[in-house]
Amino acid sequence: MSYRVIALDLDGTLLTPTKTILPESLEALARAQQAGVKVLIVTGRHHCAIHPFYQALQLDTPAICCNGTYLYDYQAKKVLAADPLQENQAQQVLTMLEEEHIHGLLYADDAMFYQTATGHVTRTLNWAASLPEAQRPLFVQVPDLQQAARDAQAIWKFALSHPDTRALQQFARRTEAELGLACEWSWHDQVDIAQAGNSKGKRLAQWVESQGFSMQEVLAFGDNYNDLSMLEQVGLGVAMGNADDAIKARAAEVTGTNLEPGIAEIIRREVL
Repeated sequence: MSYRVIALDLDGTLLTPTKTILPESLEALARAQQAGVKVLIVTGRHHCAIHPFYQALQLDTPAICCNGTYLYDYQAKKVLAADPLQENQAQQVLTMLEEEHIHGLLYADDAMFYQTATGHVTRTLNWAASLPEAQRPLFVQVPDLQQAARDAQAIWKFALSHPDTRALQQFARRTEAELGLACEWSWHDQVDIAQAGNSKGKRLAQWVESQGFSMQEVLAFGDNYNDLSMLEQVGLGVAMGNADDAIKARAAEVTGTNLEPGIAEIIRREVL
C-alpha cells in the first residue's frame, strides 16, 4: 500500500513522557515530507498547546484539535471547520461538575481556562514555563468558569482529571446519558467532553477526502481510546507499545513504546 498521509497523535504517541520527539521520529517524518507525504497532527490538545511540536516537525498542514472538534490552520491562524459546544451545554456541564466536586479545564477560543490549579494544571503550567515565550500555550486562571463560558466565542471541550477514576467514569456516563455529549478518554485519569459526533477519525476522514485522498492511504499512530476512531478507519492503524491492551487488540499493528523508535521504523518500512 502506498501511504500518502501520516496521522499522529501527540501525547503517549509521538511525544516521550518528557514531551519531546525522538530524533529518529523527526528524521523519518522529515524524509516522508520530502517524499511528498502529508504529515498531520491529530490530538486532544488545544491548538495553542501544539506550537513547539508543529514547528519542530516543520509542518504546513492544518492540525486536528480537541479530539476532532476543530481543524486549525496555523499558516492563516484560523479555524477551518468546527463543531463546538453550545453555551447552554457548557453551562450544564459546569453545573454538574460543581455538584460532583470535579475540576475541569475549559478549552475555548485561543486559550485554556481553569478555576482551580489541580495537579494536571500545575504539570502543564510547569511544562509551558520551560518553553520559549512564543511557544507557550495560553493558560488563564479565572474566578468563574461559567462566566468564561459566557464570554467565549467558541467552546471546544472540557478536559476533566480526578484522582478517583471511578468518579470520572460515573461522571462521563452521566454526561452522556443526560446531556448526550461525547466523552472520550485521553489518559488514564483524564476524560474529555465535547459535542456529540466529534472524533479524531471523523475529522481526519473529512480532511483526507478534501485533499483527494482516501482513508486507505493513511498511516496513523495512537495510544489511547480517543485514537481508536482513526486507528480503525485508516489503511494501517498502529498502536504504541505503551497503550492499553484493549487499544492494541483493536489496532492493525503494535509497535514499540513512545520511548522507542517504532514510529520511525514503521515509516521507513511502509513509506520510505
